[in-house]
Amino acid sequence: MATNVAQFLCLTDNYGVLLHDSASGATASIDAPEAEPILAAARHHGWRLTDVLLTHHHADHIQGVPRLKESFPELRVCGPAKEASRIPFLDVLVGEGDFASVGSLRAKVIETPGHTLGHVAYHFEEDEIAFCGDTIFSLGCGRAFEAPYEVLWSSLMKLARLPRETQLYCGHEYTEANGRFALTIEPHNPALKGRIEEVAKLRAEGRPTLPTTVAAELAANPFLRAEEPTIQAAVGMPGADPAAVFAEIRSRKDRF
Repeated sequence: MATNVAQFLCLTDNYGVLLHDSASGATASIDAPEAEPILAAARHHGWRLTDVLLTHHHADHIQGVPRLKESFPELRVCGPAKEASRIPFLDVLVGEGDFASVGSLRAKVIETPGHTLGHVAYHFEEDEIAFCGDTIFSLGCGRAFEAPYEVLWSSLMKLARLPRETQLYCGHEYTEANGRFALTIEPHNPALKGRIEEVAKLRAEGRPTLPTTVAAELAANPFLRAEEPTIQAAVGMPGADPAAVFAEIRSRKDRF
């Protein structure tokens, strides 16, 4: 297999991820929450960092880049063109429909604004992997910090349309907390209850709950299910525009 992925914790609940192309030897860090765990993971696997793919400008996703560049001066940093003014060390600027490369691996760039205005995701279609930053989490989604709820809904629907087997790598380990909220919206969803049981077991064993899949999130994540009659009834909005239903759910989560 030409593609290898290593996932590990950074900071408190961020995930660092290394994507390695064994055909070329290229290795990318997906975001850079904290340099030392990234460098340690690269040393552990014997991989040399060649690239960084940034999803958005928040400090807990970019602050490790300067230290990584000290260790690997030729490191190429790719990130959203719409946030170039807030990410000063970008070498490659990308937007909707562009491609980002890591050796022989190619990712289609998907603009997913909402959490931030220029947020992007990277979809490695051949490998059935997407790196989603803080747009979607397992059983949850990011806060709409820089755009209306409806914009974030549209971005989530882009990710929901990816092939169902696509593995989704998210920026944080939030699944347990997200599950507690999700139960307030859809307490009788068997897929949700099953996922919560799985998550409890994984966390008890000290294991990550990520990656998840598009299929799993469509079945259990209330933020992707705003078109479902059960969800609409649960928030007192039967037959409403799904974007408005999503906005109600997200506003409840903001207060949860």
